[in-house]
Amino acid sequence: MANMCKNRAMGFFTRPGRHRVAVLVRHGMLVMELGIVVRLFGTAKSADGEPLYEVVTCTPEPGEIRTDADVTVSVPRGPEVLAEADTVVIPASSTEYEPSGHDLTEPLARALALIRPDARIASICTGAFVLAAAGLLDGRRATTHWRSALDFQAKFPKVDLDPGVLYTDDGNVLTAAGVASGIDLCLHMIRCDHGAAVANEVARGTVVSPHREGGQAQFIRRPVPEPQSSSTSAARAWALENLDRPLTLRELAAKESMSTRTFTRRFREEVGISALQWLTQQRVERARQLLEETDLPVDRIAAEAGFGTAASLRQHLQAALGVSPSAYRNTFREAV
Repeated sequence: MANMCKNRAMGFFTRPGRHRVAVLVRHGMLVMELGIVVRLFGTAKSADGEPLYEVVTCTPEPGEIRTDADVTVSVPRGPEVLAEADTVVIPASSTEYEPSGHDLTEPLARALALIRPDARIASICTGAFVLAAAGLLDGRRATTHWRSALDFQAKFPKVDLDPGVLYTDDGNVLTAAGVASGIDLCLHMIRCDHGAAVANEVARGTVVSPHREGGQAQFIRRPVPEPQSSSTSAARAWALENLDRPLTLRELAAKESMSTRTFTRRFREEVGISALQWLTQQRVERARQLLEETDLPVDRIAAEAGFGTAASLRQHLQAALGVSPSAYRNTFREAV
């Protein structure tokens, strides 16, 4: 997506020292969403093996917190943690599915008021209702779980809701659509802070996909295909091995023995974006990796990533990240 990372100048560090991530949980918290944030940020390490983040959990009123499972969690830290946080993540709560669950309680409002103006704020799933109720999403692009989209739009008309994407990044406010896309969002923030190599290592350790672009579609209900029906996975795998070539839709479709029209439709159904959009995303990711991990000149990187010329690479990187190749490389040479 065009604005990914650009407003944070490729690294979101408001103060010296280890970046502090505060997870603000509430009664009815989704245990899995808390675990996602703790696990992903908590395992991010520098090249020297030093932790890059400090993750702490807090709640508006410290004590025993009910969860969506058959357990309670003791959270001794209160909202004062938020005043020291560089990033605040608000997971969903099962209470948001109750009639009055979208209302901003007084303790929660007081807690949110402690967040520093320069902090990064993110929500997962229906945690977006909290941000919207506090006015933090007014005029901003955001998403939430597709099941709650109509309710969200009716309650918060000032928010530019996009119910079809995995996550959004609007400056210092980010939102994820659901539980699994919380993984994508956390990896996206780590990637913006420290580059693809660190994010990929976190993903590898957690055994998840290292990168799903935020603009990829949320999963919607479709008939399960017959086992013998073809997919576009072989074409995608082949394309990743041949990004330096000027790939065409006809070539990709031929890899699956499909017509171009059938391949185009099937690709969008499976990936959520067009094949050409996907190719551009993969080429940007390849260029980022080469800029971070090699000393290759920019024109060579442009060729390796399939952009052809340095000018084309600069154009695409500027559109995707808001920086030039040299600025991107300099940032990540200093990041870790």
